[in-house]
Amino acid sequence: MRIAAIILSVILFFEALYCFLVFSNIPTIKYWREQYISTALSTMSHHWLADWFLPKYMVDDIRMRKEQAQLMQEDDISQRPTPTTPTEADPNAPTEDPAEPTKPTVTVPGEDPAETAFYELFWELNRSTFESYLDEHPDVLKDGWENIYINEAGFDDDGTSIYTSMGEQVLALDAKNQILLVRVQGTGYLGILAIGKDPAQLRCEASSGIGSYGQDIGTICKNSDALLGITGSGFIDPQGNGNGGTVAGYTVCEGKSYGTHYADRGAKRIELTQDNRFYIANAYSPVASDVTDAVEFMPALVVDGKMTVDGYNDYNGINPRAAIGQSARGEILMLVIEGRQIGRSIGTDVETCAKILMRHDAYTAMNLDGGTSAVMWYDGEYVTKCSNANIQCRSLPNAWVYGNYE
Repeated sequence: MRIAAIILSVILFFEALYCFLVFSNIPTIKYWREQYISTALSTMSHHWLADWFLPKYMVDDIRMRKEQAQLMQEDDISQRPTPTTPTEADPNAPTEDPAEPTKPTVTVPGEDPAETAFYELFWELNRSTFESYLDEHPDVLKDGWENIYINEAGFDDDGTSIYTSMGEQVLALDAKNQILLVRVQGTGYLGILAIGKDPAQLRCEASSGIGSYGQDIGTICKNSDALLGITGSGFIDPQGNGNGGTVAGYTVCEGKSYGTHYADRGAKRIELTQDNRFYIANAYSPVASDVTDAVEFMPALVVDGKMTVDGYNDYNGINPRAAIGQSARGEILMLVIEGRQIGRSIGTDVETCAKILMRHDAYTAMNLDGGTSAVMWYDGEYVTKCSNANIQCRSLPNAWVYGNYE
């Protein structure tokens, strides 16, 4: 009887705890309950974590609110010029546009012009921390300012003592290829923001077997001789058994199209055009003639310099994240946040991702497929950890890659 009483008491205790956590309207408990539901619904194969353990009306309410938030983005599209067909040049036209005169390089008296150009390119560096690093590592300058190469971004590296003016730790800097990697972190999350200074070096690269099978990001980068890569499109993954070959939505990889447009209202497409600019369009809208690369997903994070996911985090949960965008300066911003790793990084929401990008003057940005797809590869190795500890990266249909593009 005593054992039975103990067992009954334990059962009653957990029933009471369950009812308290599920039905309480205490703001903190309600917030984390909704985060739990949103996180479960954001995964491909773990919806049951919400559907099995929580009342249907609660789960449906979160689904409905998420759909409403997506629909609210329908009018958030980039204002862009209408593509025109190139015509034969007028021999009498001026050779230079007088409205855009060549900007003279500003030099500091006594400073090497190459040094000045370096700091203009990597404007976000905290100069004092960088100069201290050079004092400690004089060999960094042995090949000149234009060939500075620092890489302490690997799993076994601690990063550098260099910081940005935003307080982010610098992990890698490649002046020749115009790449900067910085650590981004906050409460519960850890990740890397990669900044590519030359937008002409970006493209969406298809896996060798797109349509049939996918490849991991490292393989896609190696096949295209790229230096840097993150996830591209989502993919069809029935019951978690997909091989990454079938694109979810529509994509353009170096001018070649794959897949079918998302039908969901609120789904977005980020388009890279011949002028090396990113634009946001609705997934169902026609693809302009000057689009060279594109990926569809949701939601848009930044459109024409305005953050479009204020408060959106309430409906999207804490997850591993990936995003891509472009700053007002034209720089490519590639963000990966690790997740589902207790003690290292749980993940974050899309609003936090947008705020990170806005720190770097983002003008256009979109959320990409996250979860186990949220991984970054740089210069021969993975520099972020996959949320699945058993693999480095899932097989994917394509990837956004940067560097060594001719």
